[in-house]
Amino acid sequence: MAKAWVFGDDVSTDDIIAGRYLVHHDPRELGKHAMENIDPTFVKKVSKGDVIIGGRNFGCGSSREQAPITLKAAGVSAVVAESFARIFYRNAINQGLPVIACPGVREKFKSSDEVEVDLRKGIVRNVTTGEVFKAEPFPDFIMEILNAGGLVPYLKRKGK
Repeated sequence: MAKAWVFGDDVSTDDIIAGRYLVHHDPRELGKHAMENIDPTFVKKVSKGDVIIGGRNFGCGSSREQAPITLKAAGVSAVVAESFARIFYRNAINQGLPVIACPGVREKFKSSDEVEVDLRKGIVRNVTTGEVFKAEPFPDFIMEILNAGGLVPYLKRKGK
């Protein structure tokens, strides 16, 4: 079962992956430093498939596409937040990281709660408390991009 890792409002791309690590191009190396500025122990606790629950304006700051790459490499399967910075949202989809805007969700989770996310139905469930949250489901073309692993693999499959 996936665990939730809860963060607050205005988590910036520099919080997700500090600028000093951008000299690395290997996603695995970037993943070793995910969320380090906020929680230096995050990568030791997170497991493959876990979900980040965020507050408002998640992914604000620079337009660095390494931020969603870093989260994926650390094992994060999705980010559910009150709202997202527009460029982070698009970069995440382009990199194959599901991002779900779900107002009111942050206050209803604590770190280590069990969480389930159904992208097709737009359902986020706190398994620990039983609470269910409805988000806007992704349209089919976004699901195709996510299922392909990102925009580039999607376009390669389409022969473009």
